[in-house]
Amino acid sequence: MPDPATTSNPPTSDGGDASVRAPERGTAGATPNAPRADTAPLPPVPGAAGRLIGGTGRVPSGTVGQSPIRPEAEAKVNGAFDYASDLAFPDMLWGHTLRSPHPKARIRSIDTAAALALPGVAAVLTAADVPGKLHYGLIEADQPVLAPDQVNYQGEPVAIIAAETLDLARRAAGLVTVDYEVLEPRCDAGEAAAAGDYFRYQPVRVGDPDTAEAAVVIAREYEVGMQDQAPLGPESGVAVPVPGGLVLHVATQWLHSDLDQIAPCLGLEPERLHLSMAGIGGAFGAREDLSVQIHMAMLALRTGRPVKMMYDRAESFLGHVHRHPARMRYEHGADADGRLVYVKARIVLDGGAYASTTEAVVGNAASLAVGPYNVEHVSVDARGARTNNPPCGAMRGFGGVQTCFAYESQMDALADALGLDPREIRRRNALARGDKLITGQVVDAYDPDDDLAGQPFSPLRDLLDRFDDLPVPPVPAGRDIVELPGGTGNTTHGEGVRRGVGYGVGLKNVCYSEGFDDYSTAHVRLELGAPEHGGEPVAYVHTAAAEVGQGHWNLQQQIARTELGVERVVLLPNDTRAGSAGSSSASRQSYMTGGAVKAACEAVRELWQGRDLADGPIEATRVFRHRATKPMDPVTGQGESHVQLALCVHRATVDVDVELGLVKVVDLTCVQDVGKALNPVALEGQIHGGTAQGLGLAVMEEIVTDAGRIKNASFTDYLIPTILDMPPMRLRIVENADLDAPYGLRGAGEPPTLSSTPAIVAAIRDATGLPLNRVPVRPEHLTVGRPS
Repeated sequence: MPDPATTSNPPTSDGGDASVRAPERGTAGATPNAPRADTAPLPPVPGAAGRLIGGTGRVPSGTVGQSPIRPEAEAKVNGAFDYASDLAFPDMLWGHTLRSPHPKARIRSIDTAAALALPGVAAVLTAADVPGKLHYGLIEADQPVLAPDQVNYQGEPVAIIAAETLDLARRAAGLVTVDYEVLEPRCDAGEAAAAGDYFRYQPVRVGDPDTAEAAVVIAREYEVGMQDQAPLGPESGVAVPVPGGLVLHVATQWLHSDLDQIAPCLGLEPERLHLSMAGIGGAFGAREDLSVQIHMAMLALRTGRPVKMMYDRAESFLGHVHRHPARMRYEHGADADGRLVYVKARIVLDGGAYASTTEAVVGNAASLAVGPYNVEHVSVDARGARTNNPPCGAMRGFGGVQTCFAYESQMDALADALGLDPREIRRRNALARGDKLITGQVVDAYDPDDDLAGQPFSPLRDLLDRFDDLPVPPVPAGRDIVELPGGTGNTTHGEGVRRGVGYGVGLKNVCYSEGFDDYSTAHVRLELGAPEHGGEPVAYVHTAAAEVGQGHWNLQQQIARTELGVERVVLLPNDTRAGSAGSSSASRQSYMTGGAVKAACEAVRELWQGRDLADGPIEATRVFRHRATKPMDPVTGQGESHVQLALCVHRATVDVDVELGLVKVVDLTCVQDVGKALNPVALEGQIHGGTAQGLGLAVMEEIVTDAGRIKNASFTDYLIPTILDMPPMRLRIVENADLDAPYGLRGAGEPPTLSSTPAIVAAIRDATGLPLNRVPVRPEHLTVGRPS
């Protein structure tokens, strides 16, 4: 990820200190939509009407803690919302990418003459035409804009074409002749790691596991398949030439990171590029890395015309990163009472051909490798291997999903070996306030009852105990076949169907870790509204935060209404005229941009005291930072590496047809500590959505590769859960406020993705008695070896 320290903080508008660090201890405005094509200045100050000094004196609707309708909801429902793929400009060309069919090959030559000769083709560009630096990347600039002499994964861009229509651009791509010398790809991540070919190696060492004595030892290997983020909106955008530079309309998770990578490759000063957020149709990490940005910009610069690029579904699977597949070997030792004595773990994540975010994913996997459990002796070795498989990077859960499946499976295996209830073994090992993670970081949980009965408060025990009054749903006496595995396929009437129940606990870090200078910027202006609105104050909020569907536009309005006491809040288009808001990832936007909007509103409110808005607008810019973190020690893994930790517990109830290997998830009950629910309905939506992706990984979602080639690049063959696959969910929202965070909130979007997968697999194990050490679980895993 680009270093925010290289990006200057925006100037303040009030003459005050624009930097704010977190402590160590209604009526909608303009509907946000895909940003406009122009780069107009901020809205002018309307004519003053009335005299309002120091606040309105009433509580507006739609404040923090409520669930107002999203400002973009109606436009999304009625089709008026412009997603990136809907954008169109006069005299626009279409761009297309020619991609390598080989996972590894040398490029001997590229002949573009036939493509250029096709009427209507405006440009065909290769690596030789890149005007600036050839390589870019989120953390390490190792990925070529276009492959110069060798391709390292199937789908790597080799040439780009601009033409009058998309069909014509695709036809021209078929006329480009590339002479490849096909090479043998390296596709085994374990072999690559053993050979020292990896992006990062991160050990964690605590105590001495080799000398620790345990009454019971469980040693098993686990595997997690390659999951795709599967956003419904394809990668798309438009580059528009303007005097002196370009305007890029892109669907991305971090505008300023894109800018920092794009400008050097185009050979342009950053100020000559203006990035404006286009409507985003889902992200989940898939939009952290660049896709169309540099390619469409190069074509627009070459042709002098707007250029639009839009992937089809198959190209989308090739054109963005995926979740790292993992192979893990875990060994847990426990005493006779089920308390952990030691844990050993060897983790290999497949990073694919280029770095993307693998370095950070490895750090998360290593630091969270044991979960929220107390253990005295630890040996963890985590590596992110370099292969010729598709590049892997950010996806919801970011390194925590893979290890969570392993350590939770281990906890279940220990419970089974010791005859303990799955909840009880977790309670006995649960971290409490004052305990340390395996990295040495102290758990700073906050107990609203201040450690009742003299016992340190344990967030995990608290969540586990709340299942006492959430009983497992009973088996109905007579069930419709629709409710059974196989559903309307009429495969069973109940014979061969077994029920199982399982638990899963997920521990996830929130915000960026390991010393990263994580910050967000917000600008707020308060002025008198137009007479037709009664001359009441209106607040304008300007940030660069990506609204990826999580409801952050709504939350910004809620915060402004709460802090300023005004009804009307207008969100300005998200673009690079605002200072960086960081990425909409790591469950951080509510914490970081929410904190920045809150701080800017507080500054405006203070300036408002004793002032008359009729004399002119009041505005302030604030940069918000969370408390400092430290990198993990490269030898021991020790360090206060995380800002905030979030916990979620799932209980899954499943029915399994043990003869056909079909699974029906009957119920998912979830208990999650969210610190403070800022928008309860949006929060519940995040928990439902994260759970659905965890269900997908548990029983259906996997990108299948063969010698580096993707075999199922479509929604016909890559299956994601539908409304028929998701069971009813019961949620218990716990609000133990984090005193360091704005409003006490705790990032909530990712933890359900961690805990739902192991809970579902645990329930399937309970129903079948099978070990099931790989996800997704497929029918053949449940039927192979069974007597006919």
